[in-house]
Amino acid sequence: MEEDLSETVRTANAESTTPEASPSYILGAENDRTETNPNVTASPGSPSHGPSPLSKNHLKRLKRQAIWEEKREDRKRKRKEKRHDRQIRKRSERDAQIAEAKAAGLDPKEVLKAQREAQRPRNQKRTLVPVALILDCDFEEYMRDSELVSLASQLVRCYSQNRTAQNHVHLMICPWRGKLRHRFETVMGNTHRNWHGTHFIEGDFVEASRRADELMRGPDGGALIDVLKSTDSSAHLAAEETSSPVPVPGADAGSAPSPSVVYLTADSPHTLEKLEPYTSYIIGGIVDKNREKGICYKRAEQLGIKTAKLPIGQYMQMQSRQVLATNHVVEIMSKWLESGDWASAFLSVIPKRKGGTLRVGDDSSELNDACDVTETAQSEEPLDAASTDPITDRTGAGSS
Repeated sequence: MEEDLSETVRTANAESTTPEASPSYILGAENDRTETNPNVTASPGSPSHGPSPLSKNHLKRLKRQAIWEEKREDRKRKRKEKRHDRQIRKRSERDAQIAEAKAAGLDPKEVLKAQREAQRPRNQKRTLVPVALILDCDFEEYMRDSELVSLASQLVRCYSQNRTAQNHVHLMICPWRGKLRHRFETVMGNTHRNWHGTHFIEGDFVEASRRADELMRGPDGGALIDVLKSTDSSAHLAAEETSSPVPVPGADAGSAPSPSVVYLTADSPHTLEKLEPYTSYIIGGIVDKNREKGICYKRAEQLGIKTAKLPIGQYMQMQSRQVLATNHVVEIMSKWLESGDWASAFLSVIPKRKGGTLRVGDDSSELNDACDVTETAQSEEPLDAASTDPITDRTGAGSS
């Protein structure tokens, strides 16, 4: 094993003298190379050296990659064994149920059918609403490979949450290109092609917002549920102050209304009071361990897009910076569409590890009732179920 790894490292160092030395799948590998000083010139007669050798960090990554590739077949075999064991267990349980049904003089088919119906979640009426959530994934250059893997897992959770939500939205993922798309089409087996109700846009979030506006205002754009109807004028004005419709840059000033767009970012000075119909809410899809602070806010400001932050600070006291994972923001928005209550949405979604507690204020009795909301299992999971290292995400949708 050590000999194989040493050979891999020696080969990598030998190949580093060519322009093709750095593997394309190592994100940011070029940043780990030893930089040369452009102001220093070689003395006459000195030997000419090629590019600097690979850095220690790069070599470590190559070792980890070699180990990972070597154990690929072993992981595949273990997964197959687990599936086989699970099938055997289910088959034995089914045979036992059939035997019990026959002993009791019952029809085994009817017994199994009744059991399946009991295990299914109660069918609830699902409603499409004229609200769009756009996941802006145009940050690949700021992320490492492991962080892109984490983002891909979060996108899967976003789809799953919206698919099962009582009031589901128009979900858009953009820009659909680069390494993120390549991962879905290769490692993840193109499973995203079966994501009903999710739209993959090759352009940026401006193009996605135009597409979302067309869908929301179309014949199948969705129904206005109670929480989206403006019944409280003061609440509507408060929301209008921080998340009023704004034109998308470059939109034509014709008869068609410009799309209403709000970029959710924790760095915004404005607070989102409620969700508005026929509005696209952009969530920054970036995992960077807080290296790029304020990147989503700056991106929105440069394009003249309205910004807002979730009202976490009004309802919760946090022990850490109020920046959430992409899938957590989607779930919070989904919970709000069910109840219209930010407190219960935050309590049921924000992970325990962030140390969030309910604020006690003038509305303490109402907020304390929300404390009884059971936290979801997802709130206790790491941000990337496939990774053992906790990764801090900057979706820019929290409250600072």
